[in-house]
Amino acid sequence: MPTSSSADPGAGVLLVDKPAGVTSHDVVARVRRGRDAKVGHAGTLDPFATGLLVVLVGREATREQARFMELPKAYRAVARFGATSTTGDPEGEITETGVVPPAELDLPTGTIRQTTPEFSAVKVGGERAYRRARRGEKLEMPPRIVEVHRFTELWREGDRAEFEVECSSGTYVRTLIADLGDAYCLELRRTAIGPFEVDEADDESLVPLPDALARLEG
Repeated sequence: MPTSSSADPGAGVLLVDKPAGVTSHDVVARVRRGRDAKVGHAGTLDPFATGLLVVLVGREATREQARFMELPKAYRAVARFGATSTTGDPEGEITETGVVPPAELDLPTGTIRQTTPEFSAVKVGGERAYRRARRGEKLEMPPRIVEVHRFTELWREGDRAEFEVECSSGTYVRTLIADLGDAYCLELRRTAIGPFEVDEADDESLVPLPDALARLEG
């Protein structure tokens, strides 16, 4: 691996703690400014979400995108019960139901079949699903098989609860929350991607590509 990156000595990985209210594309665009290099990311976060975003800098790094994309993820999610959202998060149309799930929740782990949310970046008919959903189109969304390694309740008070989730790439945490009953994901924070943790985030310090790849293999 180090040999291939020698042709691009500036290639590496930035660990960014994305704030709420900006898109993953916004973060990539900011990193790209002032750099004469190809820049990409290894897994998006919704605008309302915060936390770790792995940004790949340089041609050799972006060529390794698939390896970073397939890494497992860890999240903390705050659920609000007694209401539903068309998008599964605070940005959707909220319907108050007043129905609060029981105190003892069934938190599924293992292999799970999820329905991909209509408000997602998955392409349906060659177009992003969320764009078609915003036009009011009714979509047949493809299911996906994901792995939930850990799903733990950290605390619960009134109509709020916080959960810690460790899962495979491609898992929709807001769908996990919505499937608990009348609930939506009020807050979402990604705390880790594979061996990289949000506590390490420093978008001014590039992790050289050989070092980042070595961590994947360690």
